[in-house]
Amino acid sequence: MKLQWLGEYRDLVEALICFANSYASVHNKEFMGDETKVSFSQIQVVEYLLENEELNQKMSEVAKRLGITASSFTKLANKLEQKGILQKYHMKGNKKDVIIQVTPLGRSVYQKYSEQIAAELFQEMFEIGKEASEKQLEIFTKMLRSLTSKIVWEDKETVVLVAIDK
Repeated sequence: MKLQWLGEYRDLVEALICFANSYASVHNKEFMGDETKVSFSQIQVVEYLLENEELNQKMSEVAKRLGITASSFTKLANKLEQKGILQKYHMKGNKKDVIIQVTPLGRSVYQKYSEQIAAELFQEMFEIGKEASEKQLEIFTKMLRSLTSKIVWEDKETVVLVAIDK
């Protein structure tokens, strides 16, 4: 039985689902790098921080921008800090908000990763993409962002009231 609701998007949706499933099976596995192994999810944190380091964003802001829960992001950041890839800071006069920055080791790990990933994963996709016009790429990007916006889960913590001792 063919699913009619997919219409002319059947091949695109099928390819997208295959990619999502493949990515989901490896995104947390630490297999890239030489001495310091990193996962796709870890390197995405490093990449975002390097692209936006002048913003000095709080951890919660970075998590939201990456589309992951604050608790998942905290686990990623802690693991990267243990590896020496990230360093945590507080702003002077504000110990509540945690700012993270990429260390020199993190920059080195990212440089090696970007060279490896460009050659092994993205080179063929970019070559195929040359056949698309700028407008077509904009439309495809808009389609993916629309889909992503429907599946991003927000952190919804249960409110727990604690009595104040008098």
